[in-house]
Amino acid sequence: MEDAIDRLEKELLEILEGFVEQVNLRPGSLMVIGCSTSEVAGRKIGTAGTMEIAEVIYRQLDKLCEKTGVKLAFQCCEHLNRALVVERSTVLEHNLEEVSVIPVRHAGGAMATYAFNAMEDAVVVESIQAEAGIDIGDTLIGMHLKKVAVPIRVARRRLGEANVTLAKTRPKLIGGPRAVYERTTENLSCT
Repeated sequence: MEDAIDRLEKELLEILEGFVEQVNLRPGSLMVIGCSTSEVAGRKIGTAGTMEIAEVIYRQLDKLCEKTGVKLAFQCCEHLNRALVVERSTVLEHNLEEVSVIPVRHAGGAMATYAFNAMEDAVVVESIQAEAGIDIGDTLIGMHLKKVAVPIRVARRRLGEANVTLAKTRPKLIGGPRAVYERTTENLSCT
């Protein structure tokens, strides 16, 4: 098992490095994490979640959080309506509404349960609008991403046996043929 855990850690590190190269993760921005540890282990989603796999994933994501200042939100499973585990400070910073539930392995999932127990002051919220996201094992995080989601492609697309989908968001492009979308010296001039 130790070799498998080391392999997962290296695979996730490779995925995260590729992600960070392409996405400007600003301090304080929200990043949703959906993860089926069952899928990572090669099993059907929701059938074989493990805290060992969750620990490896959390450890690497926590390092990413420390490095970039991004705020993590761990999506619970469908039994908790895909609510999210966040730090209480994130609730206050982003004006989120806390809900009353404690995720457990069979109602919340191993990843959300691990995050809830590992965070300094974890709470659960019903929804967020994140600037970026990582979906490990086809957990369907799109409902928690801001519009407009943009897929990010990295060299490694699997963690263990699970598909990995990465996304960032960008503001909507509004206007018509005369609209300008990039700041340049020309279009900022008042003449």
